[in-house]
Amino acid sequence: MTGHLCRRTSRVTRTLAVVATSVCALRAATPAVAASRVPVSVNAVVDASKSSAPINPNLYGMFIEHAGSLVYRGMWAEMLDDRKFFNPITAETTAPPPARRGPFGGPPRRWTPVGPAESVSLDARNAYLGDHSPAIALAAGEPRGIRQKGLALLKGKSYTGRVALAADPAAQVSVSLVWGSAPTDRETLTIGKLTAAYATFPLALKCPVDSDDGQIEITATGPGTLRIGAASLMPSDNVHGWRLEVVDVLKSLRSGVYRWPGGNFVSAHDWRDAIGDPDQRPPVWDPVWSAVQSNDIGTDEFMTLCRLTGVEPYITVSSGFGDARSAAEYVEYANGPATTPWGARRAANGHPEPYGVKLWNIGNEMWGSYQYGYMPLAQYAVKHNLFAKAMRKVDPGIVLIASGAMPDTMTGSKESLKLGDKLIPEYIGPADWTGALFQKCLGDMDMISEHYYNYDSHFDLASAKQVPNAPNEPLVDWMRRPANHIRLKYEEYQEYLARIPALKQKPVPIALDEYAYTFGGSYKVVPAYAWNFHEMFRHSDLYQLATLTFITSTYSAAHGQAVLNPTGMLFKFYRDRFGTIPVEVSGNSPQPGPTDPPGGEQPVVHAGSDTFPLDVAAAWTADHKTLTVAVINPTEATQTLSLDIRGAALSGKGTLRRMAPQSLTANVVVGQEPGVRIDEQSLTALPRNPTFAPWSVNIYEFPVK
Repeated sequence: MTGHLCRRTSRVTRTLAVVATSVCALRAATPAVAASRVPVSVNAVVDASKSSAPINPNLYGMFIEHAGSLVYRGMWAEMLDDRKFFNPITAETTAPPPARRGPFGGPPRRWTPVGPAESVSLDARNAYLGDHSPAIALAAGEPRGIRQKGLALLKGKSYTGRVALAADPAAQVSVSLVWGSAPTDRETLTIGKLTAAYATFPLALKCPVDSDDGQIEITATGPGTLRIGAASLMPSDNVHGWRLEVVDVLKSLRSGVYRWPGGNFVSAHDWRDAIGDPDQRPPVWDPVWSAVQSNDIGTDEFMTLCRLTGVEPYITVSSGFGDARSAAEYVEYANGPATTPWGARRAANGHPEPYGVKLWNIGNEMWGSYQYGYMPLAQYAVKHNLFAKAMRKVDPGIVLIASGAMPDTMTGSKESLKLGDKLIPEYIGPADWTGALFQKCLGDMDMISEHYYNYDSHFDLASAKQVPNAPNEPLVDWMRRPANHIRLKYEEYQEYLARIPALKQKPVPIALDEYAYTFGGSYKVVPAYAWNFHEMFRHSDLYQLATLTFITSTYSAAHGQAVLNPTGMLFKFYRDRFGTIPVEVSGNSPQPGPTDPPGGEQPVVHAGSDTFPLDVAAAWTADHKTLTVAVINPTEATQTLSLDIRGAALSGKGTLRRMAPQSLTANVVVGQEPGVRIDEQSLTALPRNPTFAPWSVNIYEFPVK
């Protein structure tokens, strides 16, 4: 550890020396006292003549995972749960089947019988798809069938769909959309010309009122048996199956890249289950999230979403239960010409032109013993190379992203103790997952995937577990936690460069393709995410891709409407208003030094610019016509900054835009007055000593002469 600490930059030594005498007092202080430690005048110098690597737009990316019903409830337009009848159909008084009831969409709606419960069974011999299909024993004078309650219906909204049916030609089948208890509170379609063979019939229905407990009923009278293969109902304004309002807000984000379909989900998922006719894709039980997956959203649907929103696709292949041949076939399905076997399958599914997917992630968190298909590190390094070679044989131009875990991740997950005897693994030691991949797989990767998550807790090295944050933790420390992960991985990467000469010859940038502050959706996370951006911008050569967990955390959607929430507003704010070519920022007030030892979640040097308690980042726009300066105030007090801009011939005018709500709990929710907005102010002169409101995020734009 001594040698580890000696190889630090001069800034590390300087920073520790400046703040050593006040660290303990600062950590114990209230936020107001902590803020008062800084010099009377905090100076920031922006030198626009000193630039670094351009900011990759993929740093504004989003992560999408089939986590329970997260995607289906939050993005997909399908209104019916279990639409291909995986679960039993039982009376409402019967306990529902097991289902995940976590934060990702809640429990699924269920189908229940109309008429005697015993008239409904699941027939395995005449299944439309999967293991079974509903079979209803009909009667002449009594409608019998199935219904699903709990549908959100909107006044005047049209709904379209389909249902696959088989029955005696003499049976009379009805499909009804129901919005009340009166006999007239429904619209009914009558379906005729049925046969013993399944056929699909279109649905078109409309609701005249708002209802939060609408229903769909599929019933019949007459002789014989009614068989139902699959049913679907969507708002008629859906866009290729995606919710129109959600597509609109996502398009406004210009996110750069979407990572999909997982996440832990991918390790037990077979991509081939989710291509072809959606009604013929059997539903499966997802053992990762303990939920039924309909397989309605597969590769083609994901590629459609990317096209609709203008982002680049980034696909994760399963190196858990999956194999190298399946991964190579997946690349061929996505990128192969229609003359190849899997390219022909794609063309037959309605997509003759190759998708040209460049970004491919081999496995998700394969370092975790909880992961489906986990294997020891030495074996997995071999498996990664098998995948890479098979995939590149299909398309040599793809970018391969390995599933990494630097020492901080191995420590915080305690997976280090499963591979070695030290909580903090030694670099290039038996428990350094990323280090081993750099040594054994460097020629078969282009980027390394890294993850982090922050909670209202942190990993404590002394007790070797997650512990609650101190109740009086200064707000500035709470805000800094995500950026500290960025700083820590940067420091770790420098250690790899010192130990692995080949890494200097072939740099491998970081793809931070999962991260989140899991506190919630209110404004409080906004300055923390902005600080996270700033720290990535400071190391723009190393951080080339980042995807937030999850995409659904950027907006609020309900009743056919969707709006960006504070997190989404922040991402759009920086994507639209911050520049792309970072420039140097210096100052006279270094961030305070850590009191905790490095490792786990703690870097040697705290993240942030030398402008404590503020954090400042600056960048030119791509055309060098505008200089942008972003200032975060992560404290509860108004702060003042002396701003000195050098190396640029600016016009003297500018624009200031800021996010500065009255409360950290402010939010933006459909149907409510927005609690967060972006204010705009025109400037007739460059600011010299501007002030910044508590917990505000501010971006200046200064045009050149």
